[in-house]
Amino acid sequence: MHFTSEQRLDDGVLEREFTLGEVPGIVWTPASASASAPVPLILLGHPGGLGKMYPRLAARARHSAAEGFATATIELPGSGDRPRRPATEQARADVRRALAAGEPVGDEIIDALILPLVEQAVPEWQAALDALLSLPETRGPVGYSGGVISLGVRLAVVEPRIVAAGLFAGSFVPRAMFEEARRVTIPLHVLLQWDDEGNDRQAALDLFDAFGSQEKCLNANMGGHTGVPRFAGEAAARFFTRHLK
Repeated sequence: MHFTSEQRLDDGVLEREFTLGEVPGIVWTPASASASAPVPLILLGHPGGLGKMYPRLAARARHSAAEGFATATIELPGSGDRPRRPATEQARADVRRALAAGEPVGDEIIDALILPLVEQAVPEWQAALDALLSLPETRGPVGYSGGVISLGVRLAVVEPRIVAAGLFAGSFVPRAMFEEARRVTIPLHVLLQWDDEGNDRQAALDLFDAFGSQEKCLNANMGGHTGVPRFAGEAAARFFTRHLK
Protein backbone atom coordinates (compact mmCIF):
# COMPACT_ATOMS: atom_id res chain seq x y z
CA MET A 1 0.00 0.00 0.00
CA HIS A 2 1.41 3.35 -1.08
CA PHE A 3 -0.16 6.54 0.28
CA THR A 4 -0.40 9.28 -2.34
CA SER A 5 -2.13 12.08 -0.40
CA GLU A 6 -3.29 12.94 3.10
CA GLN A 7 -5.60 15.60 4.53
CA ARG A 8 -7.32 16.25 7.84
CA LEU A 9 -10.99 17.11 7.28
CA ASP A 10 -12.74 19.77 9.33
CA ASP A 11 -14.24 17.23 11.71
CA GLY A 12 -10.83 15.73 12.45
CA VAL A 13 -11.22 12.71 10.15
CA LEU A 14 -7.96 11.73 8.47
CA GLU A 15 -8.44 11.02 4.75
CA ARG A 16 -5.64 9.25 2.88
CA GLU A 17 -5.61 8.23 -0.76
CA PHE A 18 -3.55 5.18 -1.63
CA THR A 19 -2.68 2.75 -4.37
CA LEU A 20 -2.41 -0.99 -3.95
CA GLY A 21 -0.60 -2.16 -7.04
CA GLU A 22 -2.64 -0.56 -9.82
CA VAL A 23 -5.78 -0.19 -7.68
CA PRO A 24 -6.53 3.24 -6.16
CA GLY A 25 -8.42 3.64 -2.91
CA ILE A 26 -9.18 5.88 0.05
CA VAL A 27 -9.12 5.22 3.79
CA TRP A 28 -10.75 7.44 6.42
CA THR A 29 -9.97 7.19 10.12
CA PRO A 30 -11.57 9.10 13.01
CA ALA A 31 -9.47 11.49 15.06
CA SER A 32 -9.74 9.12 18.01
CA ALA A 33 -8.02 6.23 16.18
CA SER A 34 -4.42 5.45 17.15
CA ALA A 35 -2.04 2.55 17.55
CA SER A 36 -3.03 2.35 21.23
CA ALA A 37 -6.75 2.66 20.44
CA PRO A 38 -7.41 1.04 17.03
CA VAL A 39 -10.96 1.10 15.68
CA PRO A 40 -13.06 -1.40 13.69
CA LEU A 41 -13.09 -1.12 9.90
CA ILE A 42 -16.00 -0.88 7.45
CA LEU A 43 -15.43 -1.44 3.72
CA LEU A 44 -17.51 0.95 1.60
CA GLY A 45 -18.92 -0.63 -1.55
CA HIS A 46 -20.02 1.50 -4.50
CA PRO A 47 -20.88 1.10 -8.21
CA GLY A 48 -17.57 2.45 -9.48
CA GLY A 49 -15.99 5.77 -10.34
CA LEU A 50 -14.30 7.08 -7.19
CA GLY A 51 -14.22 10.64 -8.52
CA LYS A 52 -17.95 10.69 -9.21
CA MET A 53 -18.81 8.81 -6.04
CA TYR A 54 -16.45 10.74 -3.74
CA PRO A 55 -19.02 13.15 -2.18
CA ARG A 56 -21.33 10.31 -1.18
CA LEU A 57 -18.48 8.07 -0.03
CA ALA A 58 -16.90 10.84 2.03
CA ALA A 59 -20.25 11.62 3.66
CA ARG A 60 -20.72 7.96 4.57
CA ALA A 61 -17.14 7.80 5.87
CA ARG A 62 -17.53 10.87 8.06
CA HIS A 63 -20.82 9.56 9.47
CA SER A 64 -19.09 6.27 10.30
CA ALA A 65 -16.15 8.09 11.85
CA ALA A 66 -18.54 9.88 14.19
CA GLU A 67 -19.67 6.42 15.31
CA GLY A 68 -16.06 5.35 15.93
CA PHE A 69 -15.30 3.40 12.74
CA ALA A 70 -12.57 3.61 10.13
CA THR A 71 -13.76 3.16 6.56
CA ALA A 72 -12.07 2.40 3.25
CA THR A 73 -12.91 1.84 -0.38
CA ILE A 74 -11.17 0.92 -3.63
CA GLU A 75 -11.91 1.57 -7.29
CA LEU A 76 -13.73 -1.18 -9.16
CA PRO A 77 -12.20 -2.89 -12.21
CA GLY A 78 -12.96 -0.99 -15.42
CA SER A 79 -14.09 2.17 -13.59
CA GLY A 80 -12.55 5.57 -12.89
CA ASP A 81 -9.00 5.76 -14.26
CA ARG A 82 -8.57 2.00 -14.42
CA PRO A 83 -8.29 0.33 -17.86
CA ARG A 84 -11.61 -0.26 -19.58
CA ARG A 85 -12.87 -3.82 -20.07
CA PRO A 86 -14.42 -4.18 -23.56
CA ALA A 87 -16.86 -6.91 -22.50
CA THR A 88 -18.05 -4.81 -19.57
CA GLU A 89 -18.43 -1.72 -21.75
CA GLN A 90 -20.55 -3.74 -24.16
CA ALA A 91 -22.71 -5.09 -21.33
CA ARG A 92 -23.24 -1.55 -20.01
CA ALA A 93 -24.27 -0.40 -23.48
CA ASP A 94 -26.70 -3.34 -23.74
CA VAL A 95 -28.22 -2.39 -20.36
CA ARG A 96 -28.68 1.23 -21.42
CA ARG A 97 -30.22 0.14 -24.70
CA ALA A 98 -32.71 -2.19 -22.99
CA LEU A 99 -33.72 0.39 -20.40
CA ALA A 100 -34.15 3.11 -23.05
CA ALA A 101 -36.41 0.81 -25.02
CA GLY A 102 -38.45 -0.09 -21.94
CA GLU A 103 -37.38 -3.72 -22.25
CA PRO A 104 -36.31 -6.08 -19.45
CA VAL A 105 -32.57 -6.56 -19.02
CA GLY A 106 -31.94 -10.21 -19.86
CA ASP A 107 -30.01 -12.71 -17.75
CA GLU A 108 -27.22 -12.97 -20.32
CA ILE A 109 -26.57 -9.22 -20.15
CA ILE A 110 -26.67 -9.19 -16.34
CA ASP A 111 -24.24 -12.11 -16.16
CA ALA A 112 -21.83 -10.38 -18.56
CA LEU A 113 -22.01 -7.15 -16.56
CA ILE A 114 -21.74 -8.49 -13.00
CA LEU A 115 -20.05 -11.90 -12.83
CA PRO A 116 -16.62 -10.93 -14.29
CA LEU A 117 -16.65 -7.84 -12.07
CA VAL A 118 -17.18 -9.97 -8.96
CA GLU A 119 -14.49 -12.46 -9.99
CA GLN A 120 -11.85 -9.73 -10.36
CA ALA A 121 -12.95 -7.33 -7.63
CA VAL A 122 -13.26 -9.73 -4.69
CA PRO A 123 -9.55 -10.71 -4.60
CA GLU A 124 -8.68 -7.00 -4.88
CA TRP A 125 -10.90 -6.19 -1.90
CA GLN A 126 -9.28 -9.02 0.06
CA ALA A 127 -5.79 -7.72 -0.75
CA ALA A 128 -6.89 -4.24 0.33
CA LEU A 129 -8.25 -5.70 3.56
CA ASP A 130 -4.88 -7.34 4.26
CA ALA A 131 -3.16 -3.97 3.86
CA LEU A 132 -5.76 -1.96 5.76
CA LEU A 133 -5.70 -4.26 8.77
CA SER A 134 -1.91 -3.93 8.90
CA LEU A 135 -2.35 -0.23 9.73
CA PRO A 136 -1.80 0.29 13.48
CA GLU A 137 -4.97 2.37 13.91
CA THR A 138 -7.42 -0.18 12.44
CA ARG A 139 -8.54 -3.58 13.62
CA GLY A 140 -11.21 -6.19 13.15
CA PRO A 141 -13.95 -7.12 13.24
CA VAL A 142 -14.75 -5.83 9.75
CA GLY A 143 -18.03 -4.83 8.14
CA TYR A 144 -19.04 -4.32 4.51
CA SER A 145 -21.46 -1.56 3.57
CA GLY A 146 -22.97 -0.73 0.19
CA GLY A 147 -23.13 -2.17 -3.31
CA VAL A 148 -22.62 -3.70 -5.82
CA ILE A 149 -24.80 -6.17 -3.89
CA SER A 150 -23.38 -9.24 -5.71
CA LEU A 151 -19.90 -8.16 -4.65
CA GLY A 152 -21.09 -7.92 -1.06
CA VAL A 153 -22.67 -11.37 -1.29
CA ARG A 154 -19.45 -12.97 -2.55
CA LEU A 155 -17.34 -11.24 0.11
CA ALA A 156 -19.77 -12.35 2.82
CA VAL A 157 -19.31 -15.95 1.64
CA VAL A 158 -15.53 -16.10 1.16
CA GLU A 159 -14.07 -13.53 3.59
CA PRO A 160 -14.23 -14.69 7.23
CA ARG A 161 -12.93 -11.35 8.56
CA ILE A 162 -16.20 -9.70 7.50
CA VAL A 163 -18.67 -10.39 10.31
CA ALA A 164 -21.63 -8.14 9.30
CA ALA A 165 -22.83 -6.51 6.09
CA GLY A 166 -25.14 -3.65 5.19
CA LEU A 167 -26.12 -4.24 1.57
CA PHE A 168 -27.71 -1.78 -0.89
CA ALA A 169 -30.32 -3.51 -3.07
CA GLY A 170 -29.89 -1.27 -6.08
CA SER A 171 -28.04 -3.25 -8.74
CA PHE A 172 -28.68 -6.14 -11.11
CA VAL A 173 -28.22 -9.62 -9.60
CA PRO A 174 -27.23 -12.68 -11.68
CA ARG A 175 -29.25 -15.79 -10.96
CA ALA A 176 -26.08 -17.59 -9.88
CA MET A 177 -25.78 -15.21 -6.93
CA PHE A 178 -29.01 -16.50 -5.42
CA GLU A 179 -27.32 -19.83 -4.70
CA GLU A 180 -24.39 -18.00 -3.11
CA ALA A 181 -26.83 -15.96 -1.02
CA ARG A 182 -28.03 -19.18 0.62
CA ARG A 183 -24.47 -19.65 1.94
CA VAL A 184 -24.37 -16.24 3.62
CA THR A 185 -24.68 -16.64 7.39
CA ILE A 186 -23.43 -13.33 8.83
CA PRO A 187 -25.89 -10.69 10.14
CA LEU A 188 -27.33 -8.56 7.33
CA HIS A 189 -28.99 -5.17 7.09
CA VAL A 190 -30.42 -4.72 3.58
CA LEU A 191 -31.50 -1.31 2.31
CA LEU A 192 -34.15 -1.23 -0.43
CA GLN A 193 -35.57 1.87 -2.09
CA TRP A 194 -39.10 0.80 -3.01
CA ASP A 195 -39.36 2.98 -6.12
CA ASP A 196 -35.78 2.55 -7.36
CA GLU A 197 -36.12 3.14 -11.08
CA GLY A 198 -33.15 0.93 -11.98
CA ASN A 199 -33.82 -1.91 -9.58
CA ASP A 200 -35.96 -5.02 -9.98
CA ARG A 201 -37.86 -4.85 -6.69
CA GLN A 202 -39.05 -8.45 -6.84
CA ALA A 203 -35.54 -9.73 -7.53
CA ALA A 204 -34.30 -7.75 -4.51
CA LEU A 205 -37.00 -9.28 -2.33
CA ASP A 206 -36.24 -12.78 -3.66
CA LEU A 207 -32.55 -12.29 -2.92
CA PHE A 208 -33.33 -11.18 0.64
CA ASP A 209 -35.46 -14.28 1.07
CA ALA A 210 -32.59 -16.46 -0.19
CA PHE A 211 -30.03 -15.23 2.34
CA GLY A 212 -29.16 -17.96 4.82
CA SER A 213 -28.48 -15.59 7.72
CA GLN A 214 -30.41 -16.14 10.93
CA GLU A 215 -30.29 -12.39 11.55
CA LYS A 216 -31.33 -10.35 8.54
CA CYS A 217 -33.27 -7.11 8.39
CA LEU A 218 -34.88 -5.48 5.34
CA ASN A 219 -35.11 -1.68 5.59
CA ALA A 220 -37.46 -0.65 2.75
CA ASN A 221 -38.24 3.02 2.18
CA MET A 222 -40.34 4.86 -0.36
CA GLY A 223 -38.43 6.82 -3.00
CA GLY A 224 -36.01 6.41 -5.88
CA HIS A 225 -32.39 5.34 -6.02
CA THR A 226 -30.97 8.57 -4.61
CA GLY A 227 -33.83 9.29 -2.22
CA VAL A 228 -32.53 7.33 0.77
CA PRO A 229 -33.87 9.02 3.92
CA ARG A 230 -31.39 10.18 6.55
CA PHE A 231 -32.82 7.90 9.20
CA ALA A 232 -31.96 4.88 7.05
CA GLY A 233 -28.29 5.71 7.59
CA GLU A 234 -28.89 6.01 11.31
CA ALA A 235 -30.42 2.52 11.37
CA ALA A 236 -27.40 1.14 9.51
CA ALA A 237 -25.06 2.82 12.00
CA ARG A 238 -26.87 1.12 14.88
CA PHE A 239 -26.53 -2.21 13.07
CA PHE A 240 -22.76 -1.87 12.74
CA THR A 241 -22.36 -0.62 16.31
CA ARG A 242 -24.17 -3.74 17.48
CA HIS A 243 -21.94 -6.13 15.55
CA LEU A 244 -18.52 -4.46 15.34
CA LYS A 245 -18.17 -3.05 18.85
